[in-house]
Amino acid sequence: MKIISLLALGAVLLAPLAQAETVGSVNTAFKLIGRNHQVVVEVFDDPKVKGVSCYVSRARTGGVKGTLGLAEDTADASVACRQVGEISFAEPLRRQEEVFSQSASILFKKIRIVRMVNSARNTLVYLVYSDKLIDGSPQNNVTAVPVPQAVAIPVR
Repeated sequence: MKIISLLALGAVLLAPLAQAETVGSVNTAFKLIGRNHQVVVEVFDDPKVKGVSCYVSRARTGGVKGTLGLAEDTADASVACRQVGEISFAEPLRRQEEVFSQSASILFKKIRIVRMVNSARNTLVYLVYSDKLIDGSPQNNVTAVPVPQAVAIPVR
C-alpha cells in the first residue's frame, strides 16, 4: 500500500510539463570537431492555457562536449509568449507555476519557465531563468500575455 501511495505522489509531483519543438537555430561559433555553438529557438504551448504559445531562445554549447551532451550551456535565454488563438482555461491556475523545464547540462542545471498570474491586470506573466543546484544565475527574461477582459483568469 505504501508503494502505491509513493507512486501516486510521484506521479503528481512529476506532472507533465510542456514539450518544446525546435523552430530553428543559428550558429554562433564554428567548432572544428563536434557541432557548432548555437542559439536555438523552440516553441511550446502552455499546457493549462489554450491559445498561448511561448517561444524560447537559448544558447547551446557545441564542440565535442556539447555533441556528447557533457557541456554546460550558458544561462542566456529569452522568452516571448503570445496569444495564438482564443484563450481558455481547462482548470484554475496556481498563482505561480513552472510550465517548462529543460536540461542545460548533464547534471543539475536547467532552463525553467514559470507562469505567474497578475489578476489585477488580467495578465499572464512568463519568466525564464536558469538554475543550478549550488549556484544559479540571476540572468532572466520576462514576457506578458494580456488576457481579454471578457475572459477571467481562474485562480486556485
